[in-house]
Amino acid sequence: MVPFLLCAVGVAIALLAAGVVYQAVGSARDARRFAAPGRLVDIHNGDGGRLHLLGMGDAGPTVILDAGIGASSLSWSLVQPLASRFARVYAYDRAGYGWSEPPQIEDGRRIASRMAEELRRLLRAAEVPGPYILVGHSFGGYVARMYVERWPVEVAGLVMVDSPSASDWAHPNRERRRQHLGGALFSRIGGTLARLGVVRFCLDRLSRGSKGTPVAVTRAFGPAALDLVTRMVSQVMKYPPGLRPVAQAHWSRPAPFFTLAEHLEHLPESAQQVAACGSLGDLPFVVMTQSNPTPERAAQQDAMACQSTRGRHIIARAGGHWLLLDQPELVIEAIESVVREITVEAVRR
Repeated sequence: MVPFLLCAVGVAIALLAAGVVYQAVGSARDARRFAAPGRLVDIHNGDGGRLHLLGMGDAGPTVILDAGIGASSLSWSLVQPLASRFARVYAYDRAGYGWSEPPQIEDGRRIASRMAEELRRLLRAAEVPGPYILVGHSFGGYVARMYVERWPVEVAGLVMVDSPSASDWAHPNRERRRQHLGGALFSRIGGTLARLGVVRFCLDRLSRGSKGTPVAVTRAFGPAALDLVTRMVSQVMKYPPGLRPVAQAHWSRPAPFFTLAEHLEHLPESAQQVAACGSLGDLPFVVMTQSNPTPERAAQQDAMACQSTRGRHIIARAGGHWLLLDQPELVIEAIESVVREITVEAVRR
């Protein structure tokens, strides 16, 4: 019995070591193949924690694109190039996502106000001229909203692309709480598996058309895990084909999983911060909602638009939560409408 156990332990250690090596080699290869398209900006005065910032366009107002929870600057790949025809457009990766480095320990909880502060540090360190038109998708809308709340004079306009209602998450019911805490737990498990090369192996198999092993591994952690991975894969498949391997490389690393877990664990606190925000005054403001919302959801978004006397609500005729990938032209039109509005206002002055 003892020799058998020793043999089993030896095999397990060998597999773990092989997984770690496989992950290290794959990560090094990805770093060579998929270099950051933008620049890495130090927001901590030389103490690390660089954020990735990609700029396009050289004229017009400054537009800042903020991605959804778990997403990166890649999600703006269909919007940014076209919007750069009439504005200077910057997409960035929050700490831990895309090409940005993981958040610093001293940065504290991953809540919307903290990330708004990091965005401001980034824009200042990169010397990006304001005032800004902030465009936030989903959770990115929370970050943008907190930026407006903290530094209103630096913001010229705001677009929120299918951002969740703060009231839904500020005090979640039992089902919603189970959903976000379950997602956080699975994300931490995913981060551990990524360190051991398991996620890389599964994603490689998926990219080759083999679903058996990835589904079996994911299903072992329950139906919620399978649902989360299915939604993540469907999101990546919306990217242009040339960017899918880049997204796969990003999610083969542990950092985005652990970062997503921290986002989810503190989601109610972020929502509470947004819910406590005051009026937007007469700020040019566009609220966008995916097609076929429930009456309750439509009413919530109408109320959100009313936070500004110049707010308006657009319900898409087609497209789901990822409007920036499903209906990029509609998002571009919304941004351009705000650009026109502030441009006309500037001329009048």
